[in-house]
Amino acid sequence: MLTIWGRKTSSNVQALLWCVGELDLEYQRHDLGHLFGGLDSAAFQALNPNRTIPVLRDGDGAPLWETGAILRYLATRYGNETFWPSDPIQRAQIDKWAEWAKLNIAMAFTVPIFWQVVRTPAKQRDDQAIRQAVIDLEIKLTIADTLLADSPYLAGDTFTLADIQFGHVLYRYYDIEIDRATLPHLSRYYDTLTERPAYKRHVMIGYEELRPPDA
Repeated sequence: MLTIWGRKTSSNVQALLWCVGELDLEYQRHDLGHLFGGLDSAAFQALNPNRTIPVLRDGDGAPLWETGAILRYLATRYGNETFWPSDPIQRAQIDKWAEWAKLNIAMAFTVPIFWQVVRTPAKQRDDQAIRQAVIDLEIKLTIADTLLADSPYLAGDTFTLADIQFGHVLYRYYDIEIDRATLPHLSRYYDTLTERPAYKRHVMIGYEELRPPDA
């Protein structure tokens, strides 16, 4: 049994839950963070000195934190050869896109765009900065769009861990109120993700609780 600490509206927790769903693993989750609080408690600090979510414990094992490390652990222990190959060369081909997605997509979207559009009061938003952040993000998304013209998934012909790291932010990218570039292959890819049951359950969920009262 996996134990997960973190609220379901956290994008990093969503990536973890989506991975758990794809691997068909049993888990229990404790709400923590934002409206639920608890990140500053001594009990949680003992799990993660950084006081960030998600945190995962597999059975009686040591707690794991940092989303990328957690995902790689689950993929290594429970994933099949197409999702996370044992061959180091094949694995690296997937891992490079997973890292690319984390550093170039998730980090470029969550704080400079999603937080500004959704989590910032309207009077405090910098529309010019948001627009520039979208332009910068879409320069990187164009790389994926070009790749996906000839590939159904980010790292090749099959669904892999790279798609978890990349795809978990796309629901919010396509859902929030911003002007978006026309990226047809990315749009097709996103549509295929929305058909996956675990994506629907763990990623395609509302985030109204994250909005400030005067949004």
